[in-house]
Amino acid sequence: MTDQGEIIEAARQAIMALGLPRAQHNERSALCLLALLNLTPDKSWSKAGNPLLGITPIMDWLREHYGKDYAPNTRETIRRQTMHQFCAAGVARYNPDKPDRPVNSPQAVYQIEPGTLALLRSYGTAKWEGKLKAYLTKRVTLVARYAKERDQTRIPVAIGPGKRIDLSPGEHSELIRAIIESFAPRFAPDSTLVYAGDTGEKWGYFDEDLLMNLGVKVDAHGKMPDVVLYYADKHWLLLVESVTSHGPVDGKRHLELAELFAGSKAGLVFVTAFPNRSLMGRYLSEIAWETEVWVADAPSHLIHFDGERFLGPYGKPGE
Repeated sequence: MTDQGEIIEAARQAIMALGLPRAQHNERSALCLLALLNLTPDKSWSKAGNPLLGITPIMDWLREHYGKDYAPNTRETIRRQTMHQFCAAGVARYNPDKPDRPVNSPQAVYQIEPGTLALLRSYGTAKWEGKLKAYLTKRVTLVARYAKERDQTRIPVAIGPGKRIDLSPGEHSELIRAIIESFAPRFAPDSTLVYAGDTGEKWGYFDEDLLMNLGVKVDAHGKMPDVVLYYADKHWLLLVESVTSHGPVDGKRHLELAELFAGSKAGLVFVTAFPNRSLMGRYLSEIAWETEVWVADAPSHLIHFDGERFLGPYGKPGE
């Protein structure tokens, strides 16, 4: 076995010793651990480091030092099937330099957890077994503490008297909060939150039973809007897209949503929400007719894009 192969196998064995699930007992995760430790094939474990690395820099590092050329579409696999588990196990920290950085930020970084770094520097020595045993006894407490720290950066959103949900930090979640707490009371008073997306968790909040009672069944692959509100007084479903980096309800998205909610017993109202008028201006030419636009920095106003009625459902597209 080459020196490179030996260190990759050693990293895989270390992952197993750390108690990570079987799905992470593979070469990909072993290589990611080596990247977090800046452990090139010529270094001993005692020389492990702790750089701050994003997913793309990890892939670049693996290509340079281990000749592993992962395809660009592997980024999500590395993030979801390796780095997420490293963080959940307390092996790595997510955005330790800026814990409130948005979940989907291109500046997101990972770093080996200090206690894990100290442990792994002893790998292959006589001290390893004793240090590993002590490390594992503290792991549950440490993971719980890190989880609490992550929760403190989340954005609380009031969804009813005495009820709230918490969304991942970031501008997108801030706009979702504004939609629920500011738009809904003004334009759909006493409406019920059916769904709110989250950049960290696909289903931030989902009242699946209510949606099914309204005739709509959506699986985990459905292209849900960012917020869905049921306005019982009017028997409307308001489908709201929160635009901070992606586009508004344009013609294509209008058709997608109309198809996804085709079984709805309630009338469909399509709304695009922007944080400010400056961003709205960039998308004006794309916004579909017969939809509404709401801007968080002018919350008492609603912009209607043509059609025969103001804030109300129409028939199916083309009718």
